[in-house]
Amino acid sequence: MNQYETVFILNPVLSETQIEEAVQKYIDLIKSQKGSISNQENWGLKKLAYPIENKKSGFYHLFEYAASSDAVPALEVEFRRDERVMRYLTVKLDKHGQAWAEKRKKRIKAKS
Repeated sequence: MNQYETVFILNPVLSETQIEEAVQKYIDLIKSQKGSISNQENWGLKKLAYPIENKKSGFYHLFEYAASSDAVPALEVEFRRDERVMRYLTVKLDKHGQAWAEKRKKRIKAKS
């Protein structure tokens, strides 16, 4: 199992329940591919660096998960099919990326 980190941006016109449904859909998809989510963050509504589909903001979400290499293409196909998703990026974490992710999680927990 490899460690991955996926950030995706949802359309800003979605309601809170629609956002929760979309996020839950991708959590279920990762779990159905025999993956496990180690961290999930909702970064909220943020301004985009440049307009996407004539939108200037979007809801950002981050998933950190362990999954087989077959899970990533399946997840990305679903991102492309879903009209709610404006952009996504998946990165395979190496040992340095995993260490940085752990530091970031500890820093976030210390703030709250």
